[in-house]
Amino acid sequence: MKPREKKEPSDLPTCPNPQCSQSRVVRNGSHRGRQRYVCRTCHTYFGQTQETPMYGLKTPAGEVARALLILMRRGSLRGAEEITGHKYETIGGWLRRAAAHAEALTQVLANDLHLSEVEIDEFWSFVQKKTASPKKPMGESVGDAW
Repeated sequence: MKPREKKEPSDLPTCPNPQCSQSRVVRNGSHRGRQRYVCRTCHTYFGQTQETPMYGLKTPAGEVARALLILMRRGSLRGAEEITGHKYETIGGWLRRAAAHAEALTQVLANDLHLSEVEIDEFWSFVQKKTASPKKPMGESVGDAW
C-alpha cells in the first residue's frame, strides 16, 4: 500500500479574513463543482474564486473570458451579445467586474490568453470608455423632437 502524498501548503489559498492571525486553510468539499475551503484558525469558509472577478458567478470562467475577448476585438457589447448568446447587460457586468480587478486580470490576459501589450492596452481603453460617465450634463431639451 502506497503512503498518501501530502499536498504542499502552497497549493492552498490563504485565508481572506484580514483579522486571521494564523492561516490554516484546509479543503472543505465543493459547491456547484467549485472547491470550498475553511480556515481552521478563524473558521472562515470561502470558495476558490473568493476576491476574484469570478466570485459569485455561475458562468464558467472560460466563457466569461471568451465574451470579454470578443468584446475587446469587436468593440461592441451588442456584437459580443450576438456571438456569445449572453445579454449585453450581463457582459457589461462582467466588464465592470474585470475593471475592478484590473491588475490581476492584466496578468491573465498576458499569460493565459497570450495577448500582446497593444491588445491589452486596447482592452483597457475600451473598458475605460464603457465605464466612464458622460462628461457634461445634458439639458432638458436634448433629445426632444418638438
